[in-house]
Amino acid sequence: MEYSNSNNTDQQHPQSCLEIAMEVHRVVPPPHESTIQKLKTTLKETFFPDDPLRQFKGQPAKRKWVLGAQYLFPILQWGPNYTLKLFKSDVVSGLTIASLAIPQGISYAKLANLPPIVGLYSSFVPPLVYAVLGSSRDLAVGPVSIASLILGSMLRQEVSPVNDPVLFLQLAFTTTFFAGLFQASLGFLRLGFIIDFLSKATLIGFMAGAAIIVSLQQLKALLGITHFTKKMGLVPVLSSVFHNTNEWSWQTILMGVCFLVFLLVARHVSIKKPKLFWVSAGAPLVSVILSTLLVFAFKAQHNGISIIGKLQEGLNPPSWNMLQFHGSHLGLSIKTGLVTGIISLTEGIAVGRTFAALRNYKVDGNKEMMAIGLMNMVGSSTSCYVTTGAFSRSAVNHNAGAKTAVSNIVMSVTVMVTLLFLMPLFQYTPNVVLGAIIVSAVVGLIDIPAACQIWKIDKFDFIVMLCAFFGVIFISVQEGLAIAVGISVFKILLQITRPKTVMLGNIPGTDIFRDLHHYKESMKIPGFLILSVEAPINFANSTYLNERLLRWIEEYEADDQKKQSSLRFVLLEMSAVSGIDTSGVSFFKELKKTVEKKGAELVLVNPLGEVMEKLQKSDESGESMRPDCLFLTVGEAVATLSATIKVQPSTNV
Repeated sequence: MEYSNSNNTDQQHPQSCLEIAMEVHRVVPPPHESTIQKLKTTLKETFFPDDPLRQFKGQPAKRKWVLGAQYLFPILQWGPNYTLKLFKSDVVSGLTIASLAIPQGISYAKLANLPPIVGLYSSFVPPLVYAVLGSSRDLAVGPVSIASLILGSMLRQEVSPVNDPVLFLQLAFTTTFFAGLFQASLGFLRLGFIIDFLSKATLIGFMAGAAIIVSLQQLKALLGITHFTKKMGLVPVLSSVFHNTNEWSWQTILMGVCFLVFLLVARHVSIKKPKLFWVSAGAPLVSVILSTLLVFAFKAQHNGISIIGKLQEGLNPPSWNMLQFHGSHLGLSIKTGLVTGIISLTEGIAVGRTFAALRNYKVDGNKEMMAIGLMNMVGSSTSCYVTTGAFSRSAVNHNAGAKTAVSNIVMSVTVMVTLLFLMPLFQYTPNVVLGAIIVSAVVGLIDIPAACQIWKIDKFDFIVMLCAFFGVIFISVQEGLAIAVGISVFKILLQITRPKTVMLGNIPGTDIFRDLHHYKESMKIPGFLILSVEAPINFANSTYLNERLLRWIEEYEADDQKKQSSLRFVLLEMSAVSGIDTSGVSFFKELKKTVEKKGAELVLVNPLGEVMEKLQKSDESGESMRPDCLFLTVGEAVATLSATIKVQPSTNV
């Protein structure tokens, strides 16, 4: 199709002529499908978009059993091809992350208000379970700071870890069970899309806010304060710090500052030179060893520096008899398990996918959910609390050259040896160093460059990020997260209920039609109002669309009165309308009546299969879906319909 425009600047109404040189293609209805077939397709695309069963097609029965076992237990897939060379790499990386996991495990357990030994228990059993069930080669499993903070703060709202430590421990294990049950259920039921409601902006703001709260909580250990607030907000913590200046210990402060600077410098060195990853990986263990020796040599525990104290030796005792599935605190355990489960699952999958992308392999999100969930369910019965894949440990694991999940097994064996033989060595470890280790670890969660990038790209996402950040800092961790998720959902609802509609014009010399506002060279076609709806039409937006399109028509008519021309056709470009419901069908009927009352005709362009099928079923008279009212492209529609009217002048917009 060609448009040849001859404009006479001396005339008020320049003339144009339209030449048709195009084959018009017929719009055909979609192939017939039964209701059962449609339901099957919808369920498959909703819950099985990756089609996990495609690998079983055309395979003999024996091979199907093998593939099924490999799908459930990924270790059976790479295990038969495991070599000594791979083992050497995994041993190095496993020992490296163990040097980081041991001090972090003790520190994060303290953060969760649990006995330090529970942190080591949680670095022993869960990695073994993940090595069998997990699909990531780089994920290093263990306790993490954010989940530890949330678990400790939520449980402490109703139960004191000091006055009733046994009940608190029981609730921690029960919470872990429910977190694992929720995570595994999401994977088994293929509901992983639920965690996608935690957008990148939400996570960045939440993690940064939580990192600050975690760091502020460590002021108790870093300053040597005995009486510290149980609240998590910024104001209560700072108020508690400055109201108890008489409890500050200069010895504790001096040791804390020295080791914190050492840990931060080690982290900075490893960031600048990734080949020196072992510097930041070994720094926490070196800090623990040096501080323990200093306290033991100078008897610092008698001079204001608090220590961990004697730790229990031996492997994880069973704890299934401590799980509480009844009583007044069951609701608390379920709620805490839900929140910690979502946060730890999101972190674990995000970390796994990040490193999988770097090494060009895929991580199955649903399998990861089941692996992490079952890992936590088993952990809850073996004296472990909520664990997942931590970014800091996984980064060290990746940089140390881990090839498979065997690195987790090596780490677990190292922790086992520590539990059996080395626990007395940690008796004099000062709490201030554990606080410094936590602060140095969570500093990396504050991603300022990512926040600046969000501001540059999407201001609304930046607001969501700030809401998560300030909500966590000034209210609480869980409320801050809920506020951010609520605003993100509101944004989605806004996009659904207020879909974008644009007016299209022709780019001269082509049969291409684009947004008049975006492409300034595009031109209106006289007698045609060409609109594009860029969303499905349903009960949530049909009223808005009806009002908005009516306004487009009124504005066009007002403009035409000035130019002494009339509206003949309203073209609705529907390539982006992927679906409609009964409200959407009613919208089209009402729009057609409105357009006809104004002496024009409604024409549909490229209605998709589902949309066309529903409109045909609702069109009992056959008037709305006549062949001369349906076209595949805007160009074909304009070329065909222009032949029925006298060509009007085109005006630039």
